[in-house]
Amino acid sequence: MQRFLKNNGILARCSDMYRDEQLRPLGLNSRQSVLLLQICNAPGITQDALSKAICVNKSNITRQMALLEEAGLVIREPHEADRRQIRVFPTERALQLLPEIRRVFRVWRNYLEEELTEEELAVFCDIMQRVTQRAAARCGRIVMEEEA
Repeated sequence: MQRFLKNNGILARCSDMYRDEQLRPLGLNSRQSVLLLQICNAPGITQDALSKAICVNKSNITRQMALLEEAGLVIREPHEADRRQIRVFPTERALQLLPEIRRVFRVWRNYLEEELTEEELAVFCDIMQRVTQRAAARCGRIVMEEEA
């Protein structure tokens, strides 16, 4: 398991480095792109739900939301039913960047999968999903299906 955790950490850092490099011309970094994907897929998601969905603490979400709002990529509004909750919506500009963000993710995923057979990929994805769900459950988080 130690080797798995080490390799998983390296994979995550390399993925961030690749996305940072590719998204820099758009004025985005890897963390922001992950957030924008979630927000565009679930407009009006609360910052609290966003925090739980991607396993990032609330203060980091608040900080990143402020940066994205300043960049004109999201709009934050108090929740109608619970004013303590903040809902986040993508702006038109964010929606325009979405195809390029998705392209960057797709190219990276295709590169990683290139040398795996369909069977290897299926087994790998199943194991990763099970391990990720278990880790998320231990941390009191919920991982959305497409992320696992």
